[in-house]
Amino acid sequence: MLFKLLVCFAAGLGAGVGTGFAGMSAAAVISPILITFLNMPAYEAVGIALASDVLASAVSAYTYGKNKNLDIRNGLVMMFSVLAFTLVGSWAASHVPNNTMGSFSVFMTMLLGIKFIVKPVMATKEAMAQVSAKKRIIQSVLCGAAVGFICGFVGAGGGMMMLLILTSVLGYELKTAVGTSVFIMAFTALTGSVSHFAIGGAPDIACLVFCIVFTLLWARIAAYLANKASAKTLNRAVGVVLTVLGAVILSVRFFA
Repeated sequence: MLFKLLVCFAAGLGAGVGTGFAGMSAAAVISPILITFLNMPAYEAVGIALASDVLASAVSAYTYGKNKNLDIRNGLVMMFSVLAFTLVGSWAASHVPNNTMGSFSVFMTMLLGIKFIVKPVMATKEAMAQVSAKKRIIQSVLCGAAVGFICGFVGAGGGMMMLLILTSVLGYELKTAVGTSVFIMAFTALTGSVSHFAIGGAPDIACLVFCIVFTLLWARIAAYLANKASAKTLNRAVGVVLTVLGAVILSVRFFA
């Protein structure tokens, strides 16, 4: 039980920091750790990871929203688009041999981290406000469709994809991008976790509780610190967090 507690603490620490700082999906961190160190079935591990993501993303979104770093209206538009096209992507993936794309989200995490260090996002809320509401909604629908399809086809990478698109395509200021990303993920993770438990049955309760608590704790701390940081500092922090987590997850998968 002590070993299980330590593994869940490490998984929750990585997932919480990634969620609170960078809007990263907890599933990308928790799943490989539980599978590797606790020999947990992959389907059960993903279910626990998604369940941990729900409250962590929700409390992070609340923290960002309280600091006026959340775009709820366009976030809702993108969320529905993501959910719809995740189903389309899943259907497409079932008809294509797909043995090589499992590490897609890991490499993307590292590359995105390096991108934030080398080329930080310095967009401002004033620049965001210059985009018309109609154009922003259209962009949200199209970008949500792209994110959803890729997530459904590859099976992971939603948080990183949303962060990349929100900052690079939609021109969001970094804090607002992270806040909007975790807002969307709270709902997508809830949908995913419920479906996993409904299909696969009850998970290991101890692991579930430990992962939820530790991920929630560290996500709350990371989101609080992120909202107090300057844009330059946050870019560096996000870059370092994504790069380190990507390297750790890749190592875990390599030794699995």
